[in-house]
Amino acid sequence: MALLENIRTSQDLRELTMAQLEELAGEIRAKIIDKVSQSGGHLAPNLGVVELTIAMHRVFDFSHDRLLFDVGHQCYPHKLLTGRSDLFENLRTRQGMSGFPEPSESVTDLFRVGHAGTAISTAVGMAKGDELNKQSYHPETNTQGRRVVSLIGDASIVNGLSMEGLNNAGMLKRQFLVVLNDNGMSISKPQGAMAQYFDRVRVSHTYSDFKKGAKELLKHVPGGGILREAYHRMGEMTKAAIAEDSWFEKFGILTVGPIDGHDFPTLIEFLTEAKDIDRPMVLHVKTIKGKGLDIAEQDATKFHSPKAFRVERDEILGCKVEMKSSGRSFTAAFGDAMVEMMGEDESVVCATAAMPDGTGIIKAIETYPDRSFDTGICESHALDMMAGMAKCGLKPFFAVYSTFMQRAFDQAFQEAALQGLPVRLCLDRAGVVGEDGAVHHGFCDISILRTLPDAVLTAAIDEPSLKASLEFMRTWEAGLSVVRYPRDNVTDRFGNAPAFELGKARLLTPEFADLDQSKPDVAVLAFGTPAVQAMEAIELLGNEYRVAIYDARFAKPIDDALVRDLLTRNIPILTLEDHSIIGGFGTAVLESAQTMGLNTAGIVRHGIPDHWILQDSRNDQLAEIGLDADGIARMIRHTFAPDQHKVFVAKPQAKQPPRAFETKPADSQLGV
Repeated sequence: MALLENIRTSQDLRELTMAQLEELAGEIRAKIIDKVSQSGGHLAPNLGVVELTIAMHRVFDFSHDRLLFDVGHQCYPHKLLTGRSDLFENLRTRQGMSGFPEPSESVTDLFRVGHAGTAISTAVGMAKGDELNKQSYHPETNTQGRRVVSLIGDASIVNGLSMEGLNNAGMLKRQFLVVLNDNGMSISKPQGAMAQYFDRVRVSHTYSDFKKGAKELLKHVPGGGILREAYHRMGEMTKAAIAEDSWFEKFGILTVGPIDGHDFPTLIEFLTEAKDIDRPMVLHVKTIKGKGLDIAEQDATKFHSPKAFRVERDEILGCKVEMKSSGRSFTAAFGDAMVEMMGEDESVVCATAAMPDGTGIIKAIETYPDRSFDTGICESHALDMMAGMAKCGLKPFFAVYSTFMQRAFDQAFQEAALQGLPVRLCLDRAGVVGEDGAVHHGFCDISILRTLPDAVLTAAIDEPSLKASLEFMRTWEAGLSVVRYPRDNVTDRFGNAPAFELGKARLLTPEFADLDQSKPDVAVLAFGTPAVQAMEAIELLGNEYRVAIYDARFAKPIDDALVRDLLTRNIPILTLEDHSIIGGFGTAVLESAQTMGLNTAGIVRHGIPDHWILQDSRNDQLAEIGLDADGIARMIRHTFAPDQHKVFVAKPQAKQPPRAFETKPADSQLGV
């Protein structure tokens, strides 16, 4: 890594020859492939932007200029070029580097970005902010000012927020560059009319093929007058590559390209010309997702964010990839359950928003393509589409990561719950998600969705209970219904699951079936998979305490009868949830008890504390917040202790000191 280890600034890149830039690109690719093959992470999207990122850093100075990432999972080359090679060795762990832009690591990272569609809007905000602060670049009045660049990738341009951002970007009268990294892929195969449009552009043109009549073209586009001014500042290559009838012209934004995103001379020349254009511009760059690793190029979806893997090459059998296996996931269990249910009920339909593999819906798409849909990175549209199908009498299931469901809350409210429509939400990655960290945790779905009247919220603890919850939702027609499950493997310790009965918990410790005959010291009400860790916790406790454990099953409605039965018998209750302690399942139990006029002093809540949980393995994160078996055992001891007000402190973890943006970890919030 002779070149990479000496790169710290954009000036370092400007001193390299074209041949050295090619060598540097090879070093970066080798480093990314080597590390991701060991640890897992976002591979194909980062391999595809190596040359583009190097060229952007050579032309711009992002310690001064503004760089806004969209999605964020294409930032590894950027981080390696900004002095973070040492952190890369511990990629996606607390001791090392986040897999997404992280301002605490570098001044060149402006936002923590893990959701799509945000870059153009935040870039417009920074462009306007710099103008107000008299810090924006102008080719005549402020040549030392800040330029603004947003990098868009993986088809996030189709997101509704991107459209809103473009609508405002077209009104700017200053330098503003959108680099459209068009790799022909979303996270999986891109969907929709816009994807087809870009397909046509990629197939029919390269930058050398564009007509020379750009001046005449500029007379006819919205904002053509101001764009003509920009035209005079362009070099001949850019003039030649103005895209006629570009979709972006409808927003008044000059569009250039597509150009080859892996050719350094072309990239550098176009970016050099574009940086001095004092009007909004889109530079359409064509790249190959997974570039430089043949198996990733051939299957960019599989290698978008793979687990650790090993490549074996054989002269006869060719290339073989062995992925690290860790058991059967909830996602796989959900995918199989959906296919089974769709086979039994022709009214069942399903959708995902650009996550067919990530949610398991790919199995349904392959088996029932007429009833399974991928809308692209458009969660709001997907949920409204499901509402429309529900209105037609179908039974729609929307599979979405919990963190992305936040983007469609308005639709869950207005078009589903308010209408009383039976839209069914299947929330994958609920709770802490591991290495993707704070940008992806599903920590607030209960608190926001349980505010909706008549909504029903369930959780699964294993594969049989997941299937049982889906079956309950299939037949539930009274309104919005939800099931949540984590980014984790299923357990087989509980066997078959009984059918879900509205608002009724399931006892997992049968010795306490008759509370008159066998009264426990503590009752644990666990919503979702913390029930599994609770069972492990009582094994650690041995005969120290008598603990009844309930799979709560429902966060709305709460099992009021159970809460009443336990509290009137003076049995302390410990609630567990892989969700924020604020507004979650435990809060719902407190509200239930208070509404019934019961003494709530015996209720202790435990969940995700009120501070950000950073990247690490999911197991380490659960240990950090005390939701592993050890932590729950400590909580059980605390709940049974005579002094209900003593402070519980999560088990200390051997972590590096908090970074600048971290708040001091708070104590768990206990009882009232």
